[in-house]
Order: sequence, then structure tokens, then C-alpha cells
Amino acid sequence: MKIAVTGKGGVGKTTFAATLARLYAEEGRPVLAADVDPDANLGLALGFDEETLDSIVPISRMRKLVEERTGANSQNQFYTLNPKVDDIPDTYGKVCNGVRMLVLGTVETGGGGCVCPEHVMLKRIISNLVLRREDVVILDMEAGLEHLGRGTTSGMDAFVVVIEPGARSVQTYKNVKRLANDLGVKQVFVVANKVRNEDDEQFIISKIPAEDLLGMVHYNTDVIDADRQGKSPYDFSKKVTDEIRAIKEKIDRQ
Repeated sequence: MKIAVTGKGGVGKTTFAATLARLYAEEGRPVLAADVDPDANLGLALGFDEETLDSIVPISRMRKLVEERTGANSQNQFYTLNPKVDDIPDTYGKVCNGVRMLVLGTVETGGGGCVCPEHVMLKRIISNLVLRREDVVILDMEAGLEHLGRGTTSGMDAFVVVIEPGARSVQTYKNVKRLANDLGVKQVFVVANKVRNEDDEQFIISKIPAEDLLGMVHYNTDVIDADRQGKSPYDFSKKVTDEIRAIKEKIDRQ
């Protein structure tokens, strides 16, 4: 199971991705959660302590590692497009609550056509994660659609677009579905988050095809309290965890 969680900023991608990862780990399955967001905060949502997180350097910022694996440096503008990366999850990943987390970061200087060494490295790592057939792999993607333009997530089994009950979120879902189809990913699902009332529910139902809608997660102040304290929402809100558990069961049936 290889899932990329995406959506516009602030919709709750990380809360969903982290809780989903912990639910799979709860079953005793090997889970690898990769943080591909420049504003990396997946670790807190998984339950890591701040001291551990402060010690983690994203792979995209490990210049020496990138140079060693790709052969690129200030004197050499030529580099391999197929660097060795299969050891990176075990070497640089950190484990908490049964989930191995790998902080990839993102390429800050590249646009849609970036072919820089850092991008090559990240793309190769993600491709390698797809080959870890026994693992559940969950990518917490950066906000927006830049990663889809770079083709970084081609090869994933499915995209899950986290949205809010609003027109801009719905537009993001439509754009992700179009771009995912270009990458050959046919399964694009939606999770509606921060749903407040029946009006929000009806809005989501009216805008998202039933076959794409995995479920809804209702607005819950426990998630805000967990974030305020730097804790995992999995440990704070049984209601939200149960709602995401129901969504997970639907993903498994798919």
C-alpha cells in the first residue's frame, strides 16, 4: 500500500497522514511515513519528541550525502541519475509508535522542470519506497501541486486529497485528479476534513463523486489541543481516530 496524501495548505494533511500511519502500525504492519513538506511537522503528529525532531536534517539538505551518492559537486556538473538509496530509510529513518519516519524535505530552488541533484535524489528515494513491497508507505506531501509537476509521486498506488468544505479545496481535488491521471495514477480519493455540520456534509456530497469520497473527519477541538501541546492527535481524540479508522478500512477494501 503506497499512498500520497496531498491538498492545499492548512487542510489537515499531516493530521490525517500521521493518524493513518499509526493505525496501520497498530495492526503490526511495517509502516514508513515520509515527510515531503518543507514545513516538516509530521514527526510531532506521529508522537516524536521535539528534541529528537530537532536533531533530524532533511535528506534534501544533506549536501555531502547528495554529493556522495550523485557525484555532483562544484567542480563536477555531471551526476548519476540512478544513485544508491536503498539503505537510506533504515539509516536515516527514526522510529516512534511503530512508525519509521523519513524526513525528505523538498527542493527549494527547483521549478516544474528541475533536474538538480537534490531532486534526482528525492525522486529516486520515493521510487525505491514503492519497491518496499511489504511496507505501508505514506507520503505527507507539500502543499500545492508542485510535486505533481515534477513527477515525484508517479508510481504511488493512490492519492488521497484532503479538503475542507470550500470551493478552493474542491478545485485542488480536481487539479490533483487531472495531474495524477497524467502520471498514470488512476485512484484519487478525497477525505473531507474540518466538517462542522450538515450543511458542510451536503456541500461535500454535492461536489465530490461518491466513488472518490472516502469519508469525512469532523471539526474537533481535541486536534487543536494536541497541536498546541505538540502531541499526536491519535493520542488525543478517539472520535477523530475512529473516523480515520473507518476511512482506512474503506481504503483497505479498495
